[in-house]
Amino acid sequence: MADLAPQHVPHDPPPPPLSTRAALKSATRWRRQIFAITWIAYAGFYFARQAFSVAKLGILDDPAPGVHAVLTERVLGVIDAVYLAAYAVGQFLWGMWADRFGPRVVVVGGMLGAIVASCAMGVSSALLVFGGAMVVQGLSQSAGWAPLCKNMGNFFPVRERGKVLGVWSSNYAFGGLAAPPFLGWWAYSVFHSWHAAFFAGAATLAVVLGAFLLFQRDTPPEGAPAAAGSEEAAPAAEPAGKRAPLALYRETLQDRMVLTLGAAYFLLKPARYAILLWGPVIVSRRLPEVGKVGATLIPIAFGVAGVLAPVLIGWLSDTVFRSRRVPPCVLALGILTVALLLFMPLTATGSTGVMIAVLALIGLSVYAADAMISCVAAVDFGSAGGAGTAAGLVNGCGSVGAILGGLLPGFLAGTTLFYGFAGAALLAGLLMLPQWNRVPAPA
Repeated sequence: MADLAPQHVPHDPPPPPLSTRAALKSATRWRRQIFAITWIAYAGFYFARQAFSVAKLGILDDPAPGVHAVLTERVLGVIDAVYLAAYAVGQFLWGMWADRFGPRVVVVGGMLGAIVASCAMGVSSALLVFGGAMVVQGLSQSAGWAPLCKNMGNFFPVRERGKVLGVWSSNYAFGGLAAPPFLGWWAYSVFHSWHAAFFAGAATLAVVLGAFLLFQRDTPPEGAPAAAGSEEAAPAAEPAGKRAPLALYRETLQDRMVLTLGAAYFLLKPARYAILLWGPVIVSRRLPEVGKVGATLIPIAFGVAGVLAPVLIGWLSDTVFRSRRVPPCVLALGILTVALLLFMPLTATGSTGVMIAVLALIGLSVYAADAMISCVAAVDFGSAGGAGTAAGLVNGCGSVGAILGGLLPGFLAGTTLFYGFAGAALLAGLLMLPQWNRVPAPA
């Protein structure tokens, strides 16, 4: 009966704990991977977002009665406003969803929606199709920023976020820089049809979606500890997900700093979105001799400066101002105010060089303030488990302001438009000035 005795089943011994060196190596690898894939993901969103901006040049010159007579400048401005209204609604929603369910599911859903909406606009020029597709596009595009900011916050501590998120925030400037010439080349040089801009944007985002599914993680995987000193970067997604749906919003709305950031971002966003969505048209109006391709290429100066701006302001915030986020924002808003005031007088010279220089200065200052307010400060000043909610609320306020950036260029003359943007930038700086010495609690 000895063979009927209970048999001892050997168990594998638990894996030995990682050495300090191995733990740091693992943490560094995951940080680099998450930085790279989330940067690429948000830049990829812009290839679907910017397709409409590029297509406007062809739409306005399309001789087909169903296009030329229906999709006028004012109608295109209204469509932009519809898109931005949907974008604002999504910003208020998806940050909270990212806190409850994790960034991955929200971002993937947004990419799929953006691809479908772009394809719909590529196959039809009917007004109802454009309007409906732009609602879907707005809701889908807004699923990117707040969840990805939270994703980064789960891997990087407060003391590093100024520099790291400053560099990371160059993603949307790069997207705004690279997408228009890329889409314009496909639309006007290869296929000679504005419809191609939408298909090229959808195809690019589809490739990015595949990479995101392979390489992204919401939090450091089990057994892959965070880097030394980053204990505050550990995610609080699970407790946040068990709370009542509006509890995080109630907590976030009690923070005066978050509300100040939201108000300032509301005032800042119209200027950036006016140039982002109407840049080729604005350049074409001021410099009609440059043609469609030139009008698409000249706003690259705005995007190039925008790529550098978050890096510069993040470095200044962490090193010169010791994790204070407000001083570099106020300085950037002051420069932006002056640049907007001078835009119309300087570009009246008809000089391409002057146009490039002014757009570069506007891009440098507006993207610097934008990156610090919407990403670094929003994540820093959010509650422990509500970084996504705070980022979503601040960006939602900004997106409401962005509606004006999409709508007003179709209705107002250039002088009124840019002077209004200058006044709004000045007011944003004055709102933030009393918080000059405010620092995030963990810092």
